[in-house]
Amino acid sequence: MKKIFLFLLLLSRQNLSAQNPTENYTVDPASEEQSGVPKGEVLKFIFDQSKIFPGTWREYWVYVPAQYKPDKPACVYINQDGIQWKAPTVFDNLIHKGEMPVTIGVFVMHGKVKAQNENEALDRFNRSFEYDGLGDNYARFILDEILPEVEKQRTSDGRIIRLSGNGNDRAIGGSSSGAVCAFTAGWERPDAFTRIFSAIGTYVGLRGADRYPALIRKYEPKPLRIFLQDGSNDLNIYAGDWWMANQTMLRALAFSGYEVTHQWGEGGHNGKQGTAVFPEAMRYLWKDWPKPVKAGKSQNQLLSDILIDGQNWELAGEGYKFTEGPSANQSGEVFFQDIPNSKTYKIGLDKKVEIINQISQNACGTEFDKVGNRYEVAKKTLSIVKHGADSKKQDFAKNISANDLTIAHNGNMYVTAPDGKEKPSVLYLIRPDGEKIEIDKGLLFANGLALSPDQTLLYVTESTSHWIWAYQILADGTLGHKQKFGWLHVGDSEENAWADGITCDRNGRIYVATSSGIQILDQTGRVNAILPTPNGSASNVAFGGKDFDTMYVTANDKVYCRKLNIHGANGWDKPNKPVAPKL
Repeated sequence: MKKIFLFLLLLSRQNLSAQNPTENYTVDPASEEQSGVPKGEVLKFIFDQSKIFPGTWREYWVYVPAQYKPDKPACVYINQDGIQWKAPTVFDNLIHKGEMPVTIGVFVMHGKVKAQNENEALDRFNRSFEYDGLGDNYARFILDEILPEVEKQRTSDGRIIRLSGNGNDRAIGGSSSGAVCAFTAGWERPDAFTRIFSAIGTYVGLRGADRYPALIRKYEPKPLRIFLQDGSNDLNIYAGDWWMANQTMLRALAFSGYEVTHQWGEGGHNGKQGTAVFPEAMRYLWKDWPKPVKAGKSQNQLLSDILIDGQNWELAGEGYKFTEGPSANQSGEVFFQDIPNSKTYKIGLDKKVEIINQISQNACGTEFDKVGNRYEVAKKTLSIVKHGADSKKQDFAKNISANDLTIAHNGNMYVTAPDGKEKPSVLYLIRPDGEKIEIDKGLLFANGLALSPDQTLLYVTESTSHWIWAYQILADGTLGHKQKFGWLHVGDSEENAWADGITCDRNGRIYVATSSGIQILDQTGRVNAILPTPNGSASNVAFGGKDFDTMYVTANDKVYCRKLNIHGANGWDKPNKPVAPKL
């Protein structure tokens, strides 16, 4: 028995050694102090006044290079978990050799809420909440709280600290959860952080970072440059496989056209290789500075099909309170509502905006029929108002608490009538003669609705969920075969996708205004791509312009437009059968 025990002990030690190999890495000269190289100063501070992470206490350090002069704002590097990678020494050497710009380092520890009595209770540790979570909380924390706090400080010789506000002059990095945090900051705010160092990144199922590879492939590429490091013996535990997750991230970033490089090793979940490659990472991230980091071109087929090089978002209008209900007439002019101000606007083919109705009764939904009559959902009067092509106005339907509408080529009108977020919504069919029929009940906050190009399907958004519902339109105009159909992405700070307005192009793709931007689904209900708007908001979407190839999006106080390589489907147009989708 003793021999067997010794054999098993030896075997276990061999297995442990195989899983955790000895890690020896070549030391980059930049990681060692060099004679004749001016040394920067490291200052230490405490921050306990956060409003974004209330009640938290943390330390942070500021590295100021010897070459820094306050007459010019310095570049910035932010690092989670305090000082790592021998960063001050690396910065001294790389700045001295001109391999990175004059850069002030800000090394921030995660927060903790201190126990009222440390002898009886533990502090509340905020690291996972701050670092692993998606969303813009941490980016806002750095931009709105930490960096302004840094600029209040002075060096030991009295120099004021001035930091560049240009995202091209900022890098951010970290290890493990700190790496996910760095990536999330850049992902959420590429205008503020363009250069990312990620070591042994935790892109696994802790707080949603396992979703990144899919999101990266679906979003329009952002102007980011990324350096990834990981080892084949990194963690493989309940939350996922770190090694495989980092490789999946690399493949997603490369697929989506990002400027990305990597260093793989055989190490475990530690900072050894990260420290070894940190100088190389900094050279890569800062190469060619101050040339801006640019967005690449994705291999996403849908994005390739619909986006046009050089055609970006344009501001079509601003200064409103809340915009909604965009719809195009037969000429391609786009009409929209400013609901709180009770005004209706028109965007001409020359893109000039004019008011056409000073008193719209808080209209929201807007739609045209095949002869050019405009219909508006008047919230204030609980009616649907018809504005005739001859400029005459009349109530088409009364006593209806409607939200949005769409009109088929045959004149049938479909209307959503939600009753808050918890009570069931009603869908109505209103025939051309005014007959009103309840055709469905049960969705929670039924919102936007659109017809498929062949007008055989009705798509309806359910704002309180992440679903688009599909109905088959029967011969008599009523609905059948109701089904949850389109699956939408939900932002980390949201409980639902808040799908609102919806429309289709003539190829059958479905465009949905959500809290994440315009989510674009194929005919089978799968999100293929996501186009966020410049201000991050989207309430409704429609196609206009002479060829109906310009997407208009209402976005809170603004309206944006973007020319695409597609043509929108309109209810008033003759139905057309699109090409069958790939299944």
